[in-house]
Amino acid sequence: MTDNDAERRLLQHYLAAIAYRTQKAIRDAPPEYAVYRAGPGVRTPHQLVRHMSDVLGYAAALLRGERWRASLLPAFEEEVARFHHVLEDLNTAIATAGFADLTPARLLQGPLADAMSHAGQLALLRRLSGSPIPPENFIQADVRAGHVGPDQSLPASPDPEWYRAEDEPY
Repeated sequence: MTDNDAERRLLQHYLAAIAYRTQKAIRDAPPEYAVYRAGPGVRTPHQLVRHMSDVLGYAAALLRGERWRASLLPAFEEEVARFHHVLEDLNTAIATAGFADLTPARLLQGPLADAMSHAGQLALLRRLSGSPIPPENFIQADVRAGHVGPDQSLPASPDPEWYRAEDEPY
């Protein structure tokens, strides 16, 4: 395996981690979660998923020498489906495209890191909206390069005792 192949595989694994963490944050969310707004000027989960599709679609388009811009879809479920489609498209682009000016490191530090940050925001918004997700040991999670669809595994190692007794309970 060449260094370039190893970098591509690592980026594809990172995409799978984004898919896993995003799906964990939105799985079984109550309907009102999609439009929950934590405060003025804060994106709703629906808007965050659209933005994640936007930055990841932008990355795929850059790898192919194209342009990208996504409009907000009317239903949250449609937005989530597009997000996973965009992940699949970027996964393919990483596997097949030349990197040229967009190096693997720049791809990671820009759009991929941005999307992972937003996956964390989705999880935080679940807690703030009154529907927190349970903690888990992500090292044990079933994350596999190329597995970027909505059919993500359930937690392999849920961690119900993550917080000490004096911490706020889940």
